[in-house]
Amino acid sequence: MKKSYKKILFFELLILFICFLNSFVSNILSTYYMIAFLVVLVLLFYKTLGFEKDNHRYIKDNILDIFIFLLVYFLLYYLLGIFVGFARTENYYTLRAITNFIIPTILFIVLKEILRYGMITKIGNDKILLIFSFFVFVFLDVTNTIYYGNFSNHYDSFLFVALYLLPAISTNILCTYLSMKSGYKPVIFYLLIFNLYPYFVPIVPNPSEYIISVIQFIFPLILFHHIYQFYKKENIKKIELYHKKNMIPLVVFSLATLVLVYFTSGYFQYRSVAIASGSMSPNINKGDIVIIEKIGDDLSQLKQGDVIAYQYNNVIVVHRLIKILKENNHYYFYTKGDFNLDIDNYVIEEDMIIGVVKLKIPYIGYPTIWLNEL
Repeated sequence: MKKSYKKILFFELLILFICFLNSFVSNILSTYYMIAFLVVLVLLFYKTLGFEKDNHRYIKDNILDIFIFLLVYFLLYYLLGIFVGFARTENYYTLRAITNFIIPTILFIVLKEILRYGMITKIGNDKILLIFSFFVFVFLDVTNTIYYGNFSNHYDSFLFVALYLLPAISTNILCTYLSMKSGYKPVIFYLLIFNLYPYFVPIVPNPSEYIISVIQFIFPLILFHHIYQFYKKENIKKIELYHKKNMIPLVVFSLATLVLVYFTSGYFQYRSVAIASGSMSPNINKGDIVIIEKIGDDLSQLKQGDVIAYQYNNVIVVHRLIKILKENNHYYFYTKGDFNLDIDNYVIEEDMIIGVVKLKIPYIGYPTIWLNEL
């Protein structure tokens, strides 16, 4: 074995040993301790083996491909939100998010991928050492999950594999291959956007953790396959032609993603809601989606007979407005479902009102109901 290989093996065994202690003995790599550990590793690696310059030929091409794929991903993901619902981002632009999530995540990704790139360039064509390195980085990604996990029965072990291990494996397949072919920059670009976007948008889709795990397992593999096919192209002209053709879908998906996020998020003027009951039949049926126009603070525009949406017990209700009272400059509203015999047995106050239903789209809300009922 080459001397450089022995040094790399030493680094990988050191990572495994520390991760083993962190996973099964004591949590010594939480948040900034993990960052400090990676800083030490990168400095030691640089001191003992050095780093090759990242002069890969198709860095910009791969970043463009990743950007297009991420746009498609967000478009489909927010489209899924129409069916599974949306949730407010708890740490959206907060100091806690910056210090506890954003900064540690950036540092972790950058340091880890620089270290991965350094190892891969020194490993060369040694497939055994490369595979071993791959599993080392998988272990590094899941070490804290193992420590906090509960493996008291087979079901809990299955949850760990499904929710954490499999997504970590598929992500590291992509990152390892990308690092081999185009260096660490495209990898860092991909991981930063994929992991940090929830902290920069006010609202995100709210599927079950199982659906999220499936998405996080499949998407890196699809992107890996695309990058793999990219490097199988015969010459530069074909690659340039390929990217010229991709500019049209890039623009289309960019606009479509912006429109979809704007329309479905509920953070702007309009939002969509799937109807989960038959209380408004036959005018609005279970499985329909309604488009709601938010009305803000001007409640005087509401009138008897409007179909309104309001928040009641953390659920969005769509019923018809049948009575309005105004006392001491404060509005009180009474509603009823068209199918129901009785008036709703509660009073709706001003801060509960969301908006007025403007449009109904039949049937396409059924997937939302089915997924929520699973």
